[in-house]
Parts: sequence; C-alpha cells; structure tokens
Amino acid sequence: MRRGGKAPPARGRGLDDPPTEDLPVQAARLRVTAREPTLHDAERSSRLLLPRVSRTFALGIKLLPAKLEAPVRTGYLLCRIADTIEDDLAAATERKAALLDAFLACFDSAAAADEFGSCIAELSANDDYLALVAQTGHVFRTYRSLDAATRDILRRWITEMVAGMRRFVVDHRHGIRIASVDEFREYCYFVAGTVGHLLTELWYEHSAFVGKGTYARLLLDCEAFGEALQTVNILKDIAWDAERENAIYIPSDLLAAVGSGHDAILRDERRAANRDALAPLIRLAHEDIERALRYIEALPTTALRIRLFCVLPVLFAIATMRELEQSEAMLTPGGAVKIGRAEIRALVVAGTTSTLTNRTLRWLVGRVRKRPFTFAG
Repeated sequence: MRRGGKAPPARGRGLDDPPTEDLPVQAARLRVTAREPTLHDAERSSRLLLPRVSRTFALGIKLLPAKLEAPVRTGYLLCRIADTIEDDLAAATERKAALLDAFLACFDSAAAADEFGSCIAELSANDDYLALVAQTGHVFRTYRSLDAATRDILRRWITEMVAGMRRFVVDHRHGIRIASVDEFREYCYFVAGTVGHLLTELWYEHSAFVGKGTYARLLLDCEAFGEALQTVNILKDIAWDAERENAIYIPSDLLAAVGSGHDAILRDERRAANRDALAPLIRLAHEDIERALRYIEALPTTALRIRLFCVLPVLFAIATMRELEQSEAMLTPGGAVKIGRAEIRALVVAGTTSTLTNRTLRWLVGRVRKRPFTFAG
C-alpha cells in the first residue's frame, strides 16, 4: 500500500557517513509496492468478469439505462458468487454454510469482502467462476459506491436468497435432491423469485417510467418472472446438474409416480418414464412464462430499455421450451437442450422491435413457439 506524506529531502552522504535508516527500511523503499485498488479498478474488473460468467446477462445489461447498469450488474455478480459457493462439489456442507455466512458478513465489512476471495483455494468451480469469487472485494467495492436505497434493495433480497441457499445446503448434505413440487417451488423462489423482487424494486427506484401503479402490478408477477427462467434452466440441464453438480431438482414424488427415482434419472431403460415425470414441471414452466409475459406487458413502453432487458431471457426460455418438449436429450448422460446461435442472434434483433407494443411482443412469442426463429440466409 502506498504511504501518504512527503518523502524526506535528499542529501549527499559520503562512504563514511552513518546510515540514516536500517537495512529493512532501505529495502522497503526499494520495493515497488502495490497500490490500493480504486473504484475504477473495481468497475473495470466487474465489467470484464460479467461476460465470463453469463454472456446472456452481459448482453442484456448493455441495454439498460445508465442509472440501472451498475446496480443490476453488481446485484447479478453478488448472486453469482453465492451461487458458486452453493454449487461447489469440493467444500463440505459445514464449510459451505460457513462460507455463505462469511459472504453475508461482507455487506458490513470491506475487510471481510477483501479477504473472502482467498476461499477459491478450497473450491472446485471452473476458472471463470473462481476468478469472480477471487474478486469479491472488487464487487463489494462497487456495491458500496451505490446510493443507500440501492444498497438496501440489493442487501435485502440477496440476504434472503443466501439464507435459502444455506438452508438447502444444510438440509441436503450429500447433494440437493428435491422431494416434492412444493419443495421445487420453494427452491426456485429462493434462487430466482428473489431476483424478480430485486429487479422490480430497482426499476421502481431508478426509472421515472415505473410509478406506484406500475410497481403494484409488477409485484403480482415478479416472482414468476424469475422462477420461469429458473424452471426452464433446470429442465434443460437435468443431466448436467446430476453429473456435474451432484444435484437433482426433479421431485422424487413425480419420478416415483412413474416407477422411477433419482437414482434412475439418466438410465436408458427409464427414459420414457422419466420424460413423463417432467409433465407437471413443463406445465409449471408454461404458467410462469405466461406470468412473465404479463410482467413485461405491465411495463410501460416508455421504459423501453427495461422491457428489452426483460424480454430477451423470456424469449430464449420460450425457444428452449419449444425444443425441450420435443427432446429427451436432457435425460441422456452428457446431454442438454440448447437453442442455436443463429436463433439467439435473430431474437436479439427481433426482440428490440417487439418491445414497442404488447401486440408485437405477443406476435413474436407465438412465432417462436412454433419453430426456430431465424432470418433467411
């Protein structure tokens, strides 16, 4: 750390003059010391990390008004740090719980936030997520630069999210195994419904176009907005979660009803039965997507950038559901359901114009549900 104050004036000294400083101090003066990271460093770091941990989110955040960019980016990265701890395979249950507690302590202590990144030595996540966790101090430095009302919104909803994550980690000591649809919905609330609330409060706080009436309407569907995206992600990544995350989110009671179970989720001979077990969750995803569309429609067209931010992930989810309903890839070892890059690019372009009216939005949604949406050539 660079010291403050002026350097002592230089003076000549002969070979026989006694040294004015002991050797350790002389050595310290010769060393090039690291400077204290600045807010600019923290902002730059988080902007570089964002596309490494979520290309889709990095794309959407560029569309937001300037006042919302830093709060939403910071909120997302804080959620992703907690999620990385929850999903880690190397850390024992007690250690995960302790790390989640330590993460929440970072809201009150800059020193704790700066120290938190050292836990990457214990984690087994990929390099991009480890790089994010290592920069926890930078992310919290950006958080502390936000206004008080925004900090309160982020802290309140991220604390609720992390408390829920911690409970599921402790209750499922050998990897998450969801037992019922009710437990599935509870999990989705904690990890995604809370995000719907967080975003909605940020819209109300920072957009002149989101008044009290609009805010009240958004609250009716904000949880479903977040949970719809989470449910679709769970359905498309069943194999990945089971093989790579030691987590099975498909409720055991749904699997038992078709003569299967968590231990048979990827078995060839049970694939048809397992596919049938997904039907209630597929219906739930469609219901939540419909409510997510109502959420977007409640946003005034004058809040165009916020609408576009919300539209894109929902369009991607609808396209994924279209493919998922015709596939068993998510129940195959190593398999997953994805939409093509050409469709993603086309939806980004079409989504920009579809947000202008609710009627054009519904037209695009209907079109995407039928077949892949791409431009000719």
